[in-house]
Amino acid sequence: MVIIIVTANTGGNKLKKKIVFIPLIIILVVAYGVYWAFFDMNRLPKGDYQTRADSPDGTYTVKAYVSNGGATTDYAVRGELIFNKENRRAKNIYWNYHEEYAQIEWKDEDTVVINGHELTVPQDTYDFRRD
Repeated sequence: MVIIIVTANTGGNKLKKKIVFIPLIIILVVAYGVYWAFFDMNRLPKGDYQTRADSPDGTYTVKAYVSNGGATTDYAVRGELIFNKENRRAKNIYWNYHEEYAQIEWKDEDTVVINGHELTVPQDTYDFRRD
């Protein structure tokens, strides 16, 4: 005697893939939203202009701005890299809390020191929130 069991493929695997895929999308969207709202350096407050320093060869300029958050937060310094010889948007490269001034020194054409933090421009950034 032989018993044959026939099962119908109802696409259960596709349903399992959708069940896993949808929460993954939601997690990614929420994670990006948190990054965008709290850690994106392009969303920093402008602040009041304080000082600037040009690189030795004139390729870059770093401008420093002091941001005053009012009675609830302390001062912060934002450093903005300007590309003098390229047609590129300015880039925020420095953000530090509990600072009221900016001291900018160029070590060479590509290395700048802002308040003791050494950065190789244009790729390096300093953000106190990532310490």
